[in-house]
Amino acid sequence: MNKQAYTRLGEAVYQTTLANGLKVILVPKPDFHKTFAVMTTDYGSMDNEFVPRGGSQPVRFPDGIAHFLEHKLFEKKDHDAFDLFGQYGASANAFTSFTQTSYLFATTSKLRENLDILLDFVQDPYFTPATVNKEKGIIGQEIQMYDDDPGWQSYFGMIGRLYPKEPLHIDIAGTVDSIDKITADDLYAAYKTFYHPGNMSLVVVGQLDPEETLSWITANQDQKTFAPNEPIQRIPSPQAEPAEIIPTTTRHLTVTRPKISIGLRGFDQVPTGRAGLKYSVAVSLAMDLLFNDTSDHYLRLYDANVIDDSFGYDFQVQRGAHFAQLAGDTDQPEQFVKELTAILNDAPAQLQAARDQFELVKREAIGRIVGAINSVEAIANQYDGPLFDGATIFDELATLEGLTFADILPAAEAFLGQGRQTVYTILP
Repeated sequence: MNKQAYTRLGEAVYQTTLANGLKVILVPKPDFHKTFAVMTTDYGSMDNEFVPRGGSQPVRFPDGIAHFLEHKLFEKKDHDAFDLFGQYGASANAFTSFTQTSYLFATTSKLRENLDILLDFVQDPYFTPATVNKEKGIIGQEIQMYDDDPGWQSYFGMIGRLYPKEPLHIDIAGTVDSIDKITADDLYAAYKTFYHPGNMSLVVVGQLDPEETLSWITANQDQKTFAPNEPIQRIPSPQAEPAEIIPTTTRHLTVTRPKISIGLRGFDQVPTGRAGLKYSVAVSLAMDLLFNDTSDHYLRLYDANVIDDSFGYDFQVQRGAHFAQLAGDTDQPEQFVKELTAILNDAPAQLQAARDQFELVKREAIGRIVGAINSVEAIANQYDGPLFDGATIFDELATLEGLTFADILPAAEAFLGQGRQTVYTILP
């Protein structure tokens, strides 16, 4: 087991890969009572076309299958995994993103028992036509609930206009019609392809002894037999051209104030490994410099009532895609769009004008990460897996601390202000 010490922070990360391919990451926090574990497969809503394990031809599966599979894994023939976690005092959950599916629990006791439950239920699928059809109604209600959520519609409406011809534009849960097509055989095919230990990681953070915890995990895995690991054959969608972005969309929903979402799409591939982490951190810091609540732009637009406390922004790097969102409620939708797009289109010059604030904004970003290190959930959930060569939150902090103003300019110029934007407006 490899140990990476972060001496200045008083932290250490232990990593190893088991014989079956499962990546195990352990972060002891001896002064904490709670322990958090998350088991993740590199499989999400974007992965709806692939060559099933044991097959030779690509198959297009119904939208929403990764999320559907997440729901179904908890239910077994004679029990529900949630009940088992409850018996040992743990709270459990799961979530699906564009590129990953994660299963998690938090506990203050019985760590070994809860780890066994997590490993066993994720690695023991049980699907029947009857249980699959029952789940369709449950997930269908969830989809309809989000159909009425203006914030959700604004976010996915924006992404759908940035990626109108690619899987990213599809809601993670799919649609009522698409999930109706999912069968038990589909779920087994997706499971066998993506849930091999070689495509998964297990991160455990909190009150634990690394050697003892690894011995528990190894003992659990040694009792199971897995097929040899094989490369996963995903069918990537072609990279769309800038002209394929849908520039503007307006919808009317039951809202009291206009809701605006401005999206930016990156077309160039993000660098791999730690260079990709540096790019991601640099762009995020550039957006802080332009739009955080101490920036000149924020204060000016806030005083003019163009934005308010609902305003926010986000930058994401996913496998195969990266994009940003600026969003908020406003009584001046036209001015909101005009002002923010003008800043984006002139980003290099605007960043130069804000250069004197760089060190302050950087320290604020460092402070947020240092604060997050006090959360076992934040440490576990910010493990980047294969995206940035297994980087942890501690690596992100080191990367941020090493950034200079000169580092953020090329990253910002590569992403911001290139006209690759969409505006999604929801009006009352």
